[in-house]
Amino acid sequence: MTFPNIFTQEVSDRVIDRITNLTPESKAEWGSMTVAQMFAHCNVAYELVYENTHPKPNAFSRFMIKLFAKKIVTGDAPYKRNSRTAPMFIMKVDKDFEKEKGRLIDYIKKTQKLGELHFDGKENLSFGKLTKNEWNNLYYKHLDHHLTQFGV
Repeated sequence: MTFPNIFTQEVSDRVIDRITNLTPESKAEWGSMTVAQMFAHCNVAYELVYENTHPKPNAFSRFMIKLFAKKIVTGDAPYKRNSRTAPMFIMKVDKDFEKEKGRLIDYIKKTQKLGELHFDGKENLSFGKLTKNEWNNLYYKHLDHHLTQFGV
């Protein structure tokens, strides 16, 4: 499956429109996260690139992550419902809806403006260097999965 290119203005705008259609009362069709927790969860993928808030896995952990998770995260197959996630992505406490929504929209806009060439060959903390297509899959399919989870 080929995913829409999140690095294009048109696709980024469509994703942002889906985000803006959510409210604090939006309910998940599966899973246990609130919509605010989902936004915070999605923000982690961007924090790993733009913020220095998550530690880089050690060499053994990176090897295992690349071996077992890289294809799932960056490959062409959509995520399955209720898939396992890394501990840093698990949101156990309430989150501020507007704050997390704003952060997510800002990250999407920043990523789109930097463009696919900026990401082509860029290092990912867990997976090593990724192609622009792998970065696109990482970002787009994660966002699409969770926006679909919340019915938009």
